[in-house]
Amino acid sequence: MTNQEHPIGVFDSGVGGLSVLREICKLMPAENIIYFGDQGHVPYGPRSMEQIQNFSEGITKFLLRLDSKIIVVACNTASAAALKYLRETFPNIQFVGMEPAVKPAAEKTQTGRVGVLATPATFQGALYASVVERFGAGVELFQHTCPGLVTQIEAGDLESPKTRAILEEALLPMLEKNIDTVVLGCTHYPFVIPLIERIVGENVRVIDPAPSVAKQAKRLLEAGGMLNPSTAQSNIQIFTSGDVKIVESVLTKLLNETADVKSVTWKNDREIQ
Repeated sequence: MTNQEHPIGVFDSGVGGLSVLREICKLMPAENIIYFGDQGHVPYGPRSMEQIQNFSEGITKFLLRLDSKIIVVACNTASAAALKYLRETFPNIQFVGMEPAVKPAAEKTQTGRVGVLATPATFQGALYASVVERFGAGVELFQHTCPGLVTQIEAGDLESPKTRAILEEALLPMLEKNIDTVVLGCTHYPFVIPLIERIVGENVRVIDPAPSVAKQAKRLLEAGGMLNPSTAQSNIQIFTSGDVKIVESVLTKLLNETADVKSVTWKNDREIQ
């Protein structure tokens, strides 16, 4: 296998990063991909920075053992807590991370009022503070952590009254403040965009960062001469530290695809066996 044929490594705390994987597959259909969902530790949102850094380091080592040529941290919480740490720890590998799309929201808003949905760890991280400082001037941001939403999406529960109630609690007060843009600061949330759009109406723009992340990964691969020139169909491998059957079921609901999901186990929350 040439370096170009080596896979793109993608990881998330759970199934949310599949929203990024979906965009990578659309943009680069020839690329081989290894996806790791850390269902054994989901959700990352309430965990400490140190814990998330340990998990992210362990997953990165696992993906590198499988010859990943670039790693996409398809998790806003892990990006906020661990992206800088990962780049320092693995200086020879390129990482693509997530950041809440405050910049495009600030550029496009007409009312100057933007809603941001993300986990507590994302809001508390230096990455979010930096994005707000650089791009949020002159824009009023309304934040909500949507407690319980990640768990609903992990269960493939995208349309239930409970899921709608979580989103309405976050969004209805924002609508009263005259927001015209909603930023999704968690990779799980794009899977409920249809429900969000029904709640906010057609005059409110919903920004999904996943396509931009896929484009950045492609730019880095092209610049490094690592883009796979093959026209063959890509090979996608999926690993989980959680329940394989649940992940397979949710995969079908989220992507309308079936896949062979492999189970792995953690050793001391630092190393994957």
